[in-house]
Amino acid sequence: MADELDRLLDEVEWRFCRMPERGGTGGDQNGDRERAAAAEGRSAKTLMGAGSIEDDIDDIIDEICNDSGFARTPLKLKSNSPSVAPGSNSAVVQAHRKRCCPVYLGGSSSPNGIGTNISKRTCDQLRCTACDFRVSLFNDYIWDQSCDYLFFRNNMPELSKLRAKMIKKKGSRAYACQCSWRSIGELTDLQADQQLRWVCGKHAE
Repeated sequence: MADELDRLLDEVEWRFCRMPERGGTGGDQNGDRERAAAAEGRSAKTLMGAGSIEDDIDDIIDEICNDSGFARTPLKLKSNSPSVAPGSNSAVVQAHRKRCCPVYLGGSSSPNGIGTNISKRTCDQLRCTACDFRVSLFNDYIWDQSCDYLFFRNNMPELSKLRAKMIKKKGSRAYACQCSWRSIGELTDLQADQQLRWVCGKHAE
């Protein structure tokens, strides 16, 4: 298209700027008329070609705008705010739970709660890491000396079966999981009993 425009300009310049004076021969005048007509024809074709190109561009733009997939596809904007996943409330609750440090055992007169060096409370959220079982506790009871591993393995945590070897004793507390058991009468640091695999299972604030 650029070449056609250059040729057209050359023809116009030749026709209007370099044409011979009117006194020229008839042959020259006829040749000039033929060259002028040819130049006009080329200019018309060039203008028609430019118009067809513009029409093609308009058609392409219309097709893009009318495309259903293009028009109906919404843009997804990214948000800088963190998304809240389902069940995140439980994660928040877990983050606000605390462990006893150190962990204390004690009799029925010792208050339960989060144990610290200042607030010496007995832990009531104990869990055994050996049998992966929650430790049960019974106020004002102790275990009979005949208790053994199979008794707790087969009967925990059913209180109706455990009562067979529970002895009433005020101020004491009976602890047991499926593999270990203790009768406690006074405040005791759990670290003092190396055989127990009990840990604090965290307390809700």
